[in-house]
Amino acid sequence: MSISSNLAEILDKINTAAEKTGRSPDRIRLVAVSKTKPATMIEDALAAGQSLFGENYVQEFAAKAKEIRSTVEWHFIGHLQTNKVKYIAGLTAMIHSVDRLSLAEEINRQWAKIGEICEILIQVNVSGEATKSGTTYKEAINLVKEVSLLKNLRICGLMTMPPFFDDPDGARPYFSGLRILSKEIESLNIPNVSMKELSMGMSGDFEVAIEEGATLVRVGSAIFGGR
Repeated sequence: MSISSNLAEILDKINTAAEKTGRSPDRIRLVAVSKTKPATMIEDALAAGQSLFGENYVQEFAAKAKEIRSTVEWHFIGHLQTNKVKYIAGLTAMIHSVDRLSLAEEINRQWAKIGEICEILIQVNVSGEATKSGTTYKEAINLVKEVSLLKNLRICGLMTMPPFFDDPDGARPYFSGLRILSKEIESLNIPNVSMKELSMGMSGDFEVAIEEGATLVRVGSAIFGGR
């Protein structure tokens, strides 16, 4: 299967999952996760009409962002160390993985230097797994309140990664939990905070995530193949 046909198949599945729950497919964006993949593969996806890509590793991302001249919307979706924020300042339209105040403060500082506002998502560890990044479900509201005060950031929603299940339906309670939390935060009407985005769902479970309200699905291997 080619990247082009893989993308067509995924977009078809996105449309079907959205329509199943009465949602508009236009409200759901596909983030093509291009980590560890060469720029040539990204160019193939661009040629097939995909323009939004997600990267996980700072050095790799910074190199690709320079190499690819086409118009690309980059999102940074991986765990981000505070001391590496400066290398991606201005390169990414959104950071999905803000899970602590110190990281948010550094992003704010680096984007202030270039006079721009960075859109971010707060990463929530809904499952409580020790191996996963993210603030806790309990602490998420406090973190949102603290980060909302930073002038060069705009909170646009939440992100999560559920545990892996052979049956995608196993992830449903975690996606549902994130949606419920986002509604709770939205009801507080915190200035500089919107809950328009829910980044959840990957190659194995994105259809269930869409049924539970995902607006950004992060799909890599189903587009580009395994590592």
